Amino acid sequence: MNYSKKGTIKKQKQLKSTSKKLAVKAGVSFFRTFLVCLVMIAIIGAFAGFGVLKGIIDNAPSIDTLDVAPSGFSTSIYDSKGKEIQKLVGSDANRVYVTIDKIPKEVQDAFIAIEDERFWKHNGIDVKGIIRAFFAGLANGGDFDQGASTITQQLLKNQVFEGGMESSFAERLERKIQEQYLAIQLEDKLSKEQILEYYLNTINLGQNTLGVQAASHRYFNKDVSELTLSEAAVIAGITKSPSYLNPIISPEKNADRRLAILDNMKKQGLISEEAYNEALADDVYARIELVNEEQYASGSSVNSYFVDELINQVSIDLQNTLNCSSTQAINLIYRGGLKIYTTQNTKLQKICDSVLSDESMYPSDSVYELTYRLTTVDPDGVKTNYNELMLREYFRHSNPNFTLYFKNKEDADTYIEQYRASVVGANDTIEGEVISFTIQPQISFVLMEQSTGKVAAIVGGRGQKTASRTLNRATDSKRQPGSTFKILSTYLPALDAKGMTLASIQDDAPYNYPGTNTKVSNWERYKYYGLTTLRQAIYNSMNVVTVKTLDVVTPQTAFSYLQKLGFTTLVERRTEEINGKFKVYSDINLPMALGGLTDGVTNLELTAAFASVANGGIYTKPVFYTKIVDHNGKVLIDNTPITSQVMKDSTAWLLTDAMEDVVTIGTGKSVRFQSVKMPIAGKTGTTTNDIDSWFVGYTPYYTAGIWGGYDNNRDQSSTSYTKTIWRTIMEKIHEKLETKEFKKPDSIVSATICTKCGKLEIDGVCNKAVGGSTMRTEYFAKGTVPTENCDCHVKVRVCSASDRTPTEFCPEELITEKVYLTKDETAKTLDTPNILPKDFEKKTCNVHKHAAEPDPTEEPYNPDVPDTWPTEAPLLPPSATIPPEDITPAPTDIIPPGNFEPLW
Repeated sequence: MNYSKKGTIKKQKQLKSTSKKLAVKAGVSFFRTFLVCLVMIAIIGAFAGFGVLKGIIDNAPSIDTLDVAPSGFSTSIYDSKGKEIQKLVGSDANRVYVTIDKIPKEVQDAFIAIEDERFWKHNGIDVKGIIRAFFAGLANGGDFDQGASTITQQLLKNQVFEGGMESSFAERLERKIQEQYLAIQLEDKLSKEQILEYYLNTINLGQNTLGVQAASHRYFNKDVSELTLSEAAVIAGITKSPSYLNPIISPEKNADRRLAILDNMKKQGLISEEAYNEALADDVYARIELVNEEQYASGSSVNSYFVDELINQVSIDLQNTLNCSSTQAINLIYRGGLKIYTTQNTKLQKICDSVLSDESMYPSDSVYELTYRLTTVDPDGVKTNYNELMLREYFRHSNPNFTLYFKNKEDADTYIEQYRASVVGANDTIEGEVISFTIQPQISFVLMEQSTGKVAAIVGGRGQKTASRTLNRATDSKRQPGSTFKILSTYLPALDAKGMTLASIQDDAPYNYPGTNTKVSNWERYKYYGLTTLRQAIYNSMNVVTVKTLDVVTPQTAFSYLQKLGFTTLVERRTEEINGKFKVYSDINLPMALGGLTDGVTNLELTAAFASVANGGIYTKPVFYTKIVDHNGKVLIDNTPITSQVMKDSTAWLLTDAMEDVVTIGTGKSVRFQSVKMPIAGKTGTTTNDIDSWFVGYTPYYTAGIWGGYDNNRDQSSTSYTKTIWRTIMEKIHEKLETKEFKKPDSIVSATICTKCGKLEIDGVCNKAVGGSTMRTEYFAKGTVPTENCDCHVKVRVCSASDRTPTEFCPEELITEKVYLTKDETAKTLDTPNILPKDFEKKTCNVHKHAAEPDPTEEPYNPDVPDTWPTEAPLLPPSATIPPEDITPAPTDIIPPGNFEPLW
């Protein structure tokens, strides 16, 4: 700066100059204007910020309408003994609610120490935490979502703001502001204890668990009330990052977090030094690994066949009880926190599973059936779908016998590769390909407790179950029941409603369905038994007798009984259009007698129907659970079994007694127990070409039904395996059960009958019949015992030399008595050799045609000299007389030739 005189004068002139004054004045004015603008901007900004803040707050949900209580709970399923056997978990629903008083203080403190150490002091927001999080956010490039949330805010984030998954800073800021605003209000509305309880039941703790109770069971297989300090710290350590800090996947990272929690708890005075050291010394992760291996190593969440059907039953009952939709019912099952108490007997289910999974029990010619799906996309984006039926037709052009059955899975590889190459173009892409195999023949098994209707065990297929709610052959597959149906469709209504008895007679002889040329064939093909009681028809499974009996009963009467027995798959009348023509289907016809049905029946319903016979005629709709309790402990459904008397107790017992013969002397002999003494009643059943193989039977304890066959109705080479499996399972089940008999009701009486006419036997006649005795002690319902004597047998005199009617020339000692059967025969049967020959009385002895010539070596007979009688005279002259003391009274029941008729 120039401080000379000249410089000073120059400076003075500049200061006093007009231009300078104007410049200074302009600068001052500009500064004043700037200050005013700055203040104005600050004011406007403040108002704007307040407006924005007010808008954000105004857009926040009303605290009065908010429900921060946890929603979505896993459903627990219990067996018949009350033991939990499975959980049903929907999306975000693997939660088991537990009240704060059941959560140990160490668990509460572990979460508070690491997540919100001033929880008990703040009013919903932690100012110190916010300041710390603000500066941490600046340091982290604007990420302001770390470390500032209180437990109250986290509860709101999880329950109101859907976990805080915003994609932008503005959205996160808005949510944070609303979160803090609502947190203050929530603390006025709820107590600290209630907020903490909700929080500990909602927090995500990894492995698809929500809340401390579910996590405690998942990681330690114990109730949360039993957790130690070390275990509590492990679970609390998961909260920050459920995947990164998972103690199963990343035990080392969880261990670091656990250490931080224990350090915080010690610093905050929540635990002692001794407790701290004890927790650190705990080998907790080895324990977690052991629990995971024992309880969850398979990683399978596939339902059993029992649970599959349980869900179906519960869904239907919830819809009917709560008047809700099927979707709502399923949502309630998977997210409603229900407790479902089932009828499943875990011990018996394991026996069934073990035997039915034993491959040695099945035919040696078992095969694998291929299921194939292929989707291709061509260059134009056109999709084409292929399946196993198309693959089969492709190979049948060159090999008409090609099937989708393979002895080994690997045998199908060549065919799959060849087919794939033939349909996938050079420029095509494969969008998807599925190759799966189902072992055949398949199986289904149902075990019921007939006295209660409870399903104790069920298996819906053979081989590993790979998905939930798939085909359950025990409940979903409708199969032809074969001869098992004879009991229910024919003999039950015959005994119960038509006055017939087990002694009633039908002629087993060649027979066509009335009005048709269709022959009814017995399973023994060309063998016919002739006059047969219903009892014998049952244990020998005789088709002709059954159809004739149903003709008497009438199909309509039988159908009504079947409906009362719980069958829902029978067709009363159905009309279908086929190639422009209408065809009517109905099960109300005579083939129903032999199990010839439009659609078929399920194993479950067939077994339940037999269970009603085992239960004295009382039908009980099969049940899979006893009660359902909701999340709050209220009983939603008390599943008291529905019962009805569908037949007389006498009918049920008579059928049981006849079906015991099936097992002891009939078609079901192979199901007899080998080492356990227990009565068994049941009925075998097969369909044409042995496509279906059945046995449904029962003991005084349980009723069980088994089906075996190919899903696609292929002929079977053997059907004995179903009976072997049935016997093996049931014998194991009854090993330790007390032997008892089927209880005979007071309404049952007995009488001795003739098995060829069903009437009362005549001693000396029916038991002397040609072909063997036809006497039998039979059981009857009171009031149905026959009152007439046998009229189908006749006793005649026969010369044993010719087997014809004797003449006066036949020696007396050669004349015998025979009891023949009298009937009109239409064809040859087993009765044929035993029937009185036609015109028997006219066909006299052709051996003794004349009087015998006297023997010249013997002295003539002198009636006046008794001692001259020969000791043994072969013949007596017609004029001979016998001393009165040696006369045997002549039988009064002998009819002279020429006047032949029954003797009684």
